[in-house]
Amino acid sequence: MNTRIRRVAMTVTAAALLPLALSACSDDGSGTSGADSSAKTAASATASDDGMAGAGSTAASDEPFGPACSSVPASGAGSFDGMAQDPVATAASNNPALSTLVTAVKKAGLVDTLNNAQNITVFAPTNDAFAKIPKATLDKVLNDKAQLTKILTYHVVGQQLTPKDLENGSFTTLEKSELTTSGSGESYTVNDSAKVVCGNVKTANAHVYIIDTVLMPTG
Repeated sequence: MNTRIRRVAMTVTAAALLPLALSACSDDGSGTSGADSSAKTAASATASDDGMAGAGSTAASDEPFGPACSSVPASGAGSFDGMAQDPVATAASNNPALSTLVTAVKKAGLVDTLNNAQNITVFAPTNDAFAKIPKATLDKVLNDKAQLTKILTYHVVGQQLTPKDLENGSFTTLEKSELTTSGSGESYTVNDSAKVVCGNVKTANAHVYIIDTVLMPTG
């Protein structure tokens, strides 16, 4: 009799507990699923954030920027990838917008100096930048090797500068005078006069910032 009562009691208890158990399982399943979902969402968000941080870092630190960058060829020696394979003077010679600068570098005998230098930054005036100088004055400078060398070496800094470095900088050039930079994002100015029109261009030995005005040393 006692055994039968126990069985009945157990059956009743089990019947009473079954809905609770099912409800608990449902709640646990939902909670677990929610936890898994939350964990997956968090992991996805973290991965996404990391990816975005990486993309942002790449865009800010590694990619060329500026309105004149659109005129750079998409492929070949004059493209960004092509220029990255060559030392700076050679790389510049493959960019049609820098042909006057290349002529000046050759006249000054600085091709080997620039190509053999390591970890430098070159502020490279475009052809239009040189065109701002009266022709008679430009011709005179191009035929004065000492003066030409002074001007060109003023455009070179003996360290590789990132865009971040340019935000509020003062740097000693190879000419020994100082130049200053300012700006942020994708807008930078050198000596409060020359604007960077295509910045953060990589060559095998230099960072290049293409500018719209020729810089003149103060000394």
